[in-house]
Amino acid sequence: MLWLLPRRIVKLPDLAKFQYANIGDFFRGRGEVVSIQARPNFKARGKGRAVLLNITVTVKDDLSENFITLKWFNAYQSIQKKIESLKHFEFLGVVSVFNESLQIVNPEIFDIGKSDSETGLRITYPTIDSIKSHHIQKVFDKIPKGFWDKIPEIIPSSIRDKKGLLSRSQAFKYLHGRVPPNEWSQEEFDRAKRSIIYEEFIYDQLKIKLRKNKRDQLSREYIDISKEDIEKARSLYPYQFTEDQTKALNDIIVDFKNSTPSMRLIQGDVGCGKTTVAVASAFLILKSGGQVALMCPTETLALQHFREIEEILGSEFNVELLVGSTKASKKKIINQKLADGDIDIVIGTHSLFQDSVSFANLELAIIDEQHKFGVEQRIKLMKKGENPHCIIMSATPIPRSLSLTKYGDLDISIIKTMPKGRKGQKTRIVTNENLKNYLSFVKTRLEMKEQVYVVVPAIEESENEDIRNLEHTFELYKKYFPDFRITPLHGRMSPDEKEEAITKFKKHEIDILIATSVIEVGINIINSTIMAILSPERFGLSSLHQMRGRVGRGDKPGFCFLVTDREVSPESMQRLQVIEKYTDGFKIAEEDLKIRGEGDLFGQEQSGVVTQKKLANIVLNQDILYEAIEDIKKYPDEFNGVLNSIEVDEKVFTTI
Repeated sequence: MLWLLPRRIVKLPDLAKFQYANIGDFFRGRGEVVSIQARPNFKARGKGRAVLLNITVTVKDDLSENFITLKWFNAYQSIQKKIESLKHFEFLGVVSVFNESLQIVNPEIFDIGKSDSETGLRITYPTIDSIKSHHIQKVFDKIPKGFWDKIPEIIPSSIRDKKGLLSRSQAFKYLHGRVPPNEWSQEEFDRAKRSIIYEEFIYDQLKIKLRKNKRDQLSREYIDISKEDIEKARSLYPYQFTEDQTKALNDIIVDFKNSTPSMRLIQGDVGCGKTTVAVASAFLILKSGGQVALMCPTETLALQHFREIEEILGSEFNVELLVGSTKASKKKIINQKLADGDIDIVIGTHSLFQDSVSFANLELAIIDEQHKFGVEQRIKLMKKGENPHCIIMSATPIPRSLSLTKYGDLDISIIKTMPKGRKGQKTRIVTNENLKNYLSFVKTRLEMKEQVYVVVPAIEESENEDIRNLEHTFELYKKYFPDFRITPLHGRMSPDEKEEAITKFKKHEIDILIATSVIEVGINIINSTIMAILSPERFGLSSLHQMRGRVGRGDKPGFCFLVTDREVSPESMQRLQVIEKYTDGFKIAEEDLKIRGEGDLFGQEQSGVVTQKKLANIVLNQDILYEAIEDIKKYPDEFNGVLNSIEVDEKVFTTI
């Protein structure tokens, strides 16, 4: 209940004589109705086509002989009935003037003794589902006054004194307006808010510290890695590691040499070379005699990784693919070989953490596109080995403030530098006004023997609708480009059909691939230079940026077109302009965080890692977040008591 905070608290003016009402003032008065005029406005209609009224009421002051006019425009009859039933009431509103007479338009009115007179504060709670604001207010009004002084503290008093923070009890009193009106002020309200925000960040950071401490207590054998193997790992691919890739691999090597299991997040923009680092890391584990599991969110991505890894490591190690569509007879053979240690590295999807899968010696779990998996799924894979190392790859760059709150217990390696020779991509918004220019440009690039992705958004309510939408686009693009080879790719296709479409596209037997957002993760075809995303307003910024990253990966520049065929809201257009303006995934992630908030940035599956904050906002309150982190380091002894009192479920310790 404490966290059900008011939407607004306004300190009410004192009850005053009408003669002291000044234009622009927020005025509070009390009086008796002298006259009511209610005229129907037939041009305006309310719910159920109800006729709305323009109401004018003259009120005589209780405290003097003066009068004031109250007006309601386009009001329901219920307002008129309320005025007639009360006759004598208090009112609140902003004073204005009309024809040299003072008036208040659309004031709030109250039965005498039932307004906020006793508290002197206007407290407005939010409406939640069908529970109205005033019902919530009544519940809080019934809470005994002594309750507010019994709220348990979290932050030690010594820290509160140093930081100038209010006690938890006092802070919640201010936030709920449960203090005498002469004590309540905006300044103290802001102080109360800051106190609780600080407490939330401290609590979250201590939970993160507990998780890290718990993991540090686990033990495993360290891995002996030779310089020769490190050099081989760096030369697996026919190009040099970038500076950031080298640093990330060095970080991982240090992890492997420790006697505690590591949990490292590798993050970077699309195409920065995270997979290269992961494969090099897997090679080092394989050389030491351990097994490796690489888990992907889609079969398409798993298949691509399998082909790449088999080509690079297949001559020396046994590489296998295990996905949902793998035949039952083959699954049985793979499961037995994994248990016997005859498979060195397995690439798969959710199939990897099924009960039937066991490993002889799982030393490294690699999770690609980690935000696509739920917490429980990651834990299940980790439990397949004896405290294996874990590498998590995220192609969704994570803002620093978010990484500190959601991933603060992980070691993080950031890859910002792109491989040499990448041309990148340019992005443009396409509307009906410039559609012809877009189609002409695409045709020119097709004539230059380049390839095109067209992405059709998924419609959550109906998979059938998805297919119809894609088929409509397929027919439309056949009319636009009759001389070119066009093929669809969607979720209803069998794995063999999907593989055939991707293989043909890769061999340039297809010019245009029309797909659902299945390509958001995984398809890597160098010759594709154009990405057209239809109805882009339906995607989040991070998804748009990921899909855009599928083009411009070779020595030719890429082009991304955000094609919208209808009017979009100003907010949606603002988001599209962010993608058009910025190419830095970290900057886009920051903007996405501002627009969508931390709870929505990665989707529902990520919730529960750290308790959703109720008042703290990691975008608006970054200064308090960084302050909390520094204070935990600065005053470890004073926070130890809080640390020991926090009960963290065993599941939370092992999550990321």
